[in-house]
Amino acid sequence: MIPVFRLAAAGALALTATATAALAASGGVPEGAPEERAYFAMGCFWCAEADFEKLPGVYEAVSGYAGGTVPEPTYEQVTAGGTGHYESVRVSYDPRKLTYQDLLDVFWHNIDPFDAEGQFCDKGDSYRSAIFPTTAEERRLATESKRVVTEALGRPVATEIVSTRHFYPAEPYHQDYYRKNPLRYKFYRTTCGRDGRLAEVWGGG
Repeated sequence: MIPVFRLAAAGALALTATATAALAASGGVPEGAPEERAYFAMGCFWCAEADFEKLPGVYEAVSGYAGGTVPEPTYEQVTAGGTGHYESVRVSYDPRKLTYQDLLDVFWHNIDPFDAEGQFCDKGDSYRSAIFPTTAEERRLATESKRVVTEALGRPVATEIVSTRHFYPAEPYHQDYYRKNPLRYKFYRTTCGRDGRLAEVWGGG
């Protein structure tokens, strides 16, 4: 496993099963809790949700669409192309427990940064990987992380850093798909070759 910054592996912050269940039952961000948000595109947003919601300090990851010009897009519009949107996630997290840098570490270790045409078995503009910084500091950290990844892996990185003003939540049936349909989700993730390709890129298994 190639460390990008501080994490030795993408799963280094994995929750226990009990903690994961407790987070799922919490219904999102607790009232009055400190919250920051970060936005990423990692191909299939079902998988991105699952990857981020394993982390202690992440309240929730919401599937949606970002980076395009069409307001309130539907899944059908986005996957058909022409909207400019990426399948994305909005990650709500506790800044006392996680930093934006931590999220960048997990982001990189859960994508194929070389694929300019999509991610894993999903191809098309809406499945490309991207980081959506919302502040100058996030942009600085994202840009530096891309530089470090490029140097560490020794190849050009296709992942984009994209300015966007809007995030549109996806349809309800997409939210928490990996929890609502665990067998279908596992079958999809396995047959799509996601974890196998991640092991090839980042090492480990």
